[in-house]
Amino acid sequence: MALGPEHPGRRVSFDDRLKDSLRVLLQEETKKMEAKAREEALRMEARTKQLVEAEREHFLSQLSQLIPNFDPSMLKPRISQSPKNPMSDKASCSGGDVRSLHLEDDTAKMGKHQPDEEKEEEKRDEEKEEEKEKEDEEKHDDKVIEVGDYSNMEAPSSLKTLCRFVETTLLPEDKTLQFTIDKEVFGGERDTFLLPEDITQFAGMEEIGATVLAVYMRYLHDVLKQANMCSMVGFIDPATVSANSGTITERSRLVAARLQKTDGEQIFMMPYNPGRHWILLIVRAKKETVYFLDPLPGHRVVDEEAKNIVNSALKIYNTHIARAGRKNVIWKTLSGTPKQPSNVECGYYVMRFMRDIIMDPSLGFEYKYAKGNQEASYPQEAIDEVRNEWAEFVFQIIKQGNY
Repeated sequence: MALGPEHPGRRVSFDDRLKDSLRVLLQEETKKMEAKAREEALRMEARTKQLVEAEREHFLSQLSQLIPNFDPSMLKPRISQSPKNPMSDKASCSGGDVRSLHLEDDTAKMGKHQPDEEKEEEKRDEEKEEEKEKEDEEKHDDKVIEVGDYSNMEAPSSLKTLCRFVETTLLPEDKTLQFTIDKEVFGGERDTFLLPEDITQFAGMEEIGATVLAVYMRYLHDVLKQANMCSMVGFIDPATVSANSGTITERSRLVAARLQKTDGEQIFMMPYNPGRHWILLIVRAKKETVYFLDPLPGHRVVDEEAKNIVNSALKIYNTHIARAGRKNVIWKTLSGTPKQPSNVECGYYVMRFMRDIIMDPSLGFEYKYAKGNQEASYPQEAIDEVRNEWAEFVFQIIKQGNY
């Protein structure tokens, strides 16, 4: 006789299949959540590094204003390095030193003492070792620098050459690249300190900070001058407006002061880092309109702090030109920008956004980056074009000796 739908055997079989299906579904959801958690952890780590970089840049900028001829290398602890026994700032210990420490501890615990002759011999050995280290330090300046092999690095040749300059010149002489960005670029002179790690991190496509962006904006200013577009496009210093660069009121006044130095026809490009991620804001003061460009995929929302800074700055600007102004500033999200493929390219994408915008004399970015226009990632060649321009500009500074 055939089993009916109410038969217990059939019910058990159905329950088992249901349990199996739920178990598989649960496993799949667990894997998805774990992958999402790992991705978020990596993203938060990258964002934390960018926040630290922004704080460092702001701190150096403040010191340069307070201390004449300030050199950031004076903040670094000097470590005497011997070619025979190189030391890193991670303070590692050799196996021999650890072993001798344990032996001394064991001897003390047992209450035994070494003969005087052995102690005298150890003392003589220590003195000889100190003399040898002193000789090595005196010869340190004349030692041959071993340059790394950058031939396999995935970077423009100009960046590879710049990395060699870091290894052969900056690091051995404990130097930084220090130069002044004139007031035409950001509305006021800016002392800039480009550290060796800024260059090597940029070459390695790692996270970048406000200094690297500011240097590229200085290069783009030259491009604007050659195209007679300085009256159309201006820049706002990312180091003075991003998170932890001061109070909202202080940053609003800085932005307002920058806007007040124009007739209002310019658009102003303002890279902004809320402490987690680089975005690009474009301020059109005359129309009281702000454009928001974010290289991260998905539905993106403007950081509230950035909104408050720019809104307050435009109110100050309206007061300055004796205009009543709108009740609310217009904010437009341009979601059709190319999207970064992972969690480290945001700064590079913001640099490319600025380049693409000024390369169009009509400044038609609002239509170019409208929703749905282009949301694929940039090809690496497009990012390398920006990196090459940055490296060549830094070489110009080096060759001119303006550092």
